[in-house]
Amino acid sequence: MLTIMDNTLIELKNVSKTYSTAAGDFTALKNINLKVKAGEFVGIIGKSGAGKSTLLNMINGVDQLTNGEVIVRDGGENISVHEMSEDGRALWRGRKMGVVYQSFQLLPMLTLIENITLPLDLSDNFKPRESKARAMQLLQLVELEEHANKLPAFISGGQQQRVAIARALANDPSILVADEPTGSLDSITADHILDVFEHLVSDQGKTIIMVTHDTSLAVRFTRNLRITDGELEHEGDSAESKKVDKTIRRRRK
Repeated sequence: MLTIMDNTLIELKNVSKTYSTAAGDFTALKNINLKVKAGEFVGIIGKSGAGKSTLLNMINGVDQLTNGEVIVRDGGENISVHEMSEDGRALWRGRKMGVVYQSFQLLPMLTLIENITLPLDLSDNFKPRESKARAMQLLQLVELEEHANKLPAFISGGQQQRVAIARALANDPSILVADEPTGSLDSITADHILDVFEHLVSDQGKTIIMVTHDTSLAVRFTRNLRITDGELEHEGDSAESKKVDKTIRRRRK
């Protein structure tokens, strides 16, 4: 029986992932238990190879788990992500969850606005004219509307990442998962990306799970998780991040 209590949006129960390799089995995740509440900005911090990306791929259903269960509240229904077929997960993810990659993964032959309208057209949530208006609205959100008709190669890496965020928001998902979205950016551009995420959480009520190797970003999250060798080593609220959040809210009032 699927149950999610209070305002928990995502729950992982005893999630494990083992890969079979030529050198033998490798366990990337070990009995992960985690609850994420609606409206949280959760940071998962760990070194390369610690299991951060694998954990995200369990949450968004890109990869299949070995043991355990991932439950996501979708409206009034609790969805067991890995009980769906691969095609079913892909369709659900496209409509309900935004994914932001470190490498942007923008299609180079499409303009920025076309990159954003693509997931809208694939999900069939909007009519063509509505899709273009929605895409322009999202480019305005990330302050790139004047570049709408450019190809990705003609904007900076930081701007491409902002377009990737806009694309992830195309179908207005309640959840965003971001895999090292600031990993290849300079500190000023990375700070701007985090400002965008904080805006999405505080002003639009989005729930964001972001993985990073950068421990200095811990103060930007409402809650931090530390992952080491496939195990959640530490979980707790950052007192400093609460101060930052309160300051941001005061400035916006």
